Amino acid sequence: MPLEPFHDSSPLTLGVELELQLLSSHDYNLAPYAPDMLRLMHKESVPGSVVPEMTSSMIEISTDVCHSASEVHAQLAQTRDALVRSADKLNIAVAGGGTHPFQLWHQQRIYDKPRFQELSALYGYLSKQFTIFGQHVHIGCPSADAALVMLHRMSRYIPHFIALSASSPFVQSQDTAFDSARLNSVFAFPLSGRAPCVLRWSEFEQYFEKMTATGVVKSMKDFYWDIRPKPEFGTIEVRVFDTPLTIERAAALAGYVQALAAWFLDTEPFTPQEDDYLVYTYNRFQACRFGLQAVYVDPATGQHMPLAEHIARTMDAIAPQAERLGAAKVLQTLRSDVQAGSNDARWLRDRQREEQLLAEVSRQASLRFRGTAA
Repeated sequence: MPLEPFHDSSPLTLGVELELQLLSSHDYNLAPYAPDMLRLMHKESVPGSVVPEMTSSMIEISTDVCHSASEVHAQLAQTRDALVRSADKLNIAVAGGGTHPFQLWHQQRIYDKPRFQELSALYGYLSKQFTIFGQHVHIGCPSADAALVMLHRMSRYIPHFIALSASSPFVQSQDTAFDSARLNSVFAFPLSGRAPCVLRWSEFEQYFEKMTATGVVKSMKDFYWDIRPKPEFGTIEVRVFDTPLTIERAAALAGYVQALAAWFLDTEPFTPQEDDYLVYTYNRFQACRFGLQAVYVDPATGQHMPLAEHIARTMDAIAPQAERLGAAKVLQTLRSDVQAGSNDARWLRDRQREEQLLAEVSRQASLRFRGTAA
């Protein structure tokens, strides 16, 4: 299958996808209610889409094309409220979070959809272990070449996105000591990681042709990269975020991506190069393992600094773009969390420390998603 042409899109437009947990209200374990939820949600009028995911205890919601973080929030709120109404009818709950704290992967069911069944046949148990939950953010790009340059500029900030969104400290009832354990499951797939450092679309087309000629790749969906181009949308898609516990944080993260992208277009702060990736895997590991307490290595200088300091410096640099895009308030919220060393992984650990019961942690997470105080 040839690579699709890169379609036109308005620069800096946004689209957000959230993968969500479906929980039994009896024990707050994952429950295979996706078919019932989809049936009810098809009767609701909501922006974007509501679709199944790999296993039947998951559901994915998305926005339409948005122009600001506030628009993302408004659309997600409308869909969230419809999800809550549908879940109440089924006597189940919906929650965010990058992993479910105590589900057992072997108990999950692959959703009955041809692509998911094909992936299950190919990847075996990894498919059920892919019962993990992420947020994807699309950002509109002015051209195909500009999309590749933006993708590789954005790659320096992957540790920011991981640490700010981290919400997966628990796996199969164990504290993993990672803030984002979810990404360890993604890394198991053979075509995960980083995109090749090419800056012209013609070169990327050549790369794609070589990959399809091997028979390993049939479409862009086969790449599980941290950031990948989406030519059919005219965007790049950032894929490393854990699903936050609230739609407010999801919208704030989208606003951060948008402000960063605007800064890239306004200032062209650096030209990406292959050497940027010398410390990429190390920086990504640090953010997954330690969250906002991670160390960041600047790929340009080799300087080591606290990741929180690098995030703060970046927020200072992009403040004019955030103001222009109406994202100043959400960036200030994120900055306050960075200063406090607070993310969703810390919230989940704090709840477990207080409650000593992961089912109760999941129950409170579901209340937080619906906007109700625990």
